Amino acid sequence: MLRHFRENKSWQGTLLVLPTLLWMVVLLIIPLLLTLVVSFGRRRADGGVIFTFSLDNYIRLLGLQPDCLNPFVCFDPLYINILWRSISLAFWTTVLVIVLGYPLAYFIARAHPHRRNTYLMLVLVPLWTNFVIRVYAWMMLLREQGVINNVLGWIAARLGIPFEPLQMLYTPGAVLVGMVYEFLPFMILPIYTSLEKIDLSLYEAAADLGANPVRTFLRVTLPLSAPGMVAGTILVFVPVMGTFIVADLLGGKQVVLVGNLIQNQFLSARDPTFGSAASLILMVLTLIVTYFYTRKFGFGKEIVAA
Repeated sequence: MLRHFRENKSWQGTLLVLPTLLWMVVLLIIPLLLTLVVSFGRRRADGGVIFTFSLDNYIRLLGLQPDCLNPFVCFDPLYINILWRSISLAFWTTVLVIVLGYPLAYFIARAHPHRRNTYLMLVLVPLWTNFVIRVYAWMMLLREQGVINNVLGWIAARLGIPFEPLQMLYTPGAVLVGMVYEFLPFMILPIYTSLEKIDLSLYEAAADLGANPVRTFLRVTLPLSAPGMVAGTILVFVPVMGTFIVADLLGGKQVVLVGNLIQNQFLSARDPTFGSAASLILMVLTLIVTYFYTRKFGFGKEIVAA
């Protein structure tokens, strides 16, 4: 029996994957199914769940009232605006971390091998500090009596220019800055991995064929580093869509995202049915965007320069 097991690769593979499969079923599949069931329920007066089949929560998310006969009169774009704001913020966060992270990743990948580990460690240093503490640090920088306003006020006083403290905290810009700061390392590392794997002989071949540095970058470096950018985009876009801490602390009540909506439904409004429906809508939207993005740019495939 033992000999048969040793020779049977299929049984060995099943045994190896079984712990992970059980872990995913217990902590992922079952909770998702429970969330799906609750999303079709109704809220009890005490905040409990009446298990029934109802589309009221999804109708509310679309801005309609379940009992309204005229959708044009009852339409309220509140939740649609929150969804759109979350998608827009995730998009611009991803764009900015690519713009900021790519040059740094390129610099690290082309640095001397003895210095690469030092540079990578410096990129990872912020991750050694708690997520919330880093957000509070930005609050100290951006508030009216914070570091930035104090420095600008000191400069204005030396120049004899009147200065009013800038309102930077509790704005969409503050949330965007916080998101970019928090998720920048998750873009740098995948891009660095792709850039570091590029064979340097390709640059020599491009130079021998008469390509200038710009053309070499566009035809060799950028296509071969695309898998890293795609991986980094997924690592940034997906969590930004669902996070709520940054928007809660840096945006206050002025910037409400889907993550904040879900948090409030479970903790403040005590409406787990509506919170579950919002969670599933968020997950579906994220999966759709990720699917089409990876299909467009061929995630997991090496792109060969034409």
